[in-house]
Amino acid sequence: MNPSPRSEPGQTASYADSLDYVTVRIGEQLLGLPIERVRDVFLADRITVVPGAPEEIVGLLNLRGRIVTAICLRSRLGCPAARPAGAGKAELTAIGLDHRGEAYGLIVDAVGEVVRLDRSTFEPPPANLDPIWSALAAGVHRLPGSLLVILDLDAVLDLDLRAAA
Repeated sequence: MNPSPRSEPGQTASYADSLDYVTVRIGEQLLGLPIERVRDVFLADRITVVPGAPEEIVGLLNLRGRIVTAICLRSRLGCPAARPAGAGKAELTAIGLDHRGEAYGLIVDAVGEVVRLDRSTFEPPPANLDPIWSALAAGVHRLPGSLLVILDLDAVLDLDLRAAA
């Protein structure tokens, strides 16, 4: 017996046929983060700058007693800064992630909603995707009116990736 692709949310078959993402925005671009990797969504306001750190590293912060490395996703994707330098001490929106036993806060422009998409709509990154984005993307989902770029969080958090590219 094959379950219908429109199974009720509580049924296991719908979970097996779907992929869940936390959506975030960098500028107007919608990005998806695999939900099983997301630990927290929080506002970061007290970040300690790390002298000599790569430009992607905003600094370190304390999240409930745990030291977290804050990484600017905008910078990691090669996008221009959203705020001019010295824009003040505004709170930054962050997604808490773990990678290789370390805690990270991925700084994003905005957090959207959790979406569940059918596994069959997942496609490899388009050939014309920016090379930096292509190296950090696991694939895409075509949505009505937009493209959801799914990030490969291991690649995003591997800060040596850009030097190798």
